[in-house]
Amino acid sequence: MQLPKPCTALTAATTLWCLLAAPAQAGEPEFSLVIQDHRFTPAELRVPAGQKIRLVIENKDPTPEEFESYQLNREKVVPGNGRIVVFVGPLKPGKYEFFGEFNMATARGWLIAE
Repeated sequence: MQLPKPCTALTAATTLWCLLAAPAQAGEPEFSLVIQDHRFTPAELRVPAGQKIRLVIENKDPTPEEFESYQLNREKVVPGNGRIVVFVGPLKPGKYEFFGEFNMATARGWLIAE
């Protein structure tokens, strides 16, 4: 059975879009932060400058924490024993502070873009 031309064109366009979109999603480097005992580990995380990154934040504490950074313009709650993904960048070379708003005395860290 042969599909009508409009369906064939739509299928081809959808397939092409999926093929072009997949490398862009797969190309973002992934980095991990862990929250445990109200601290970020590692406290300094080196990431590539000039590139969008995927930051996976896992909270091993039973209480929620908030990943926040004025410099990165990000604010997101990480549930207790949960995990979130935050996309950042591309960043210029430099040091970008982040902190946990619920435990500011201990939950602090920096992304270092190089």
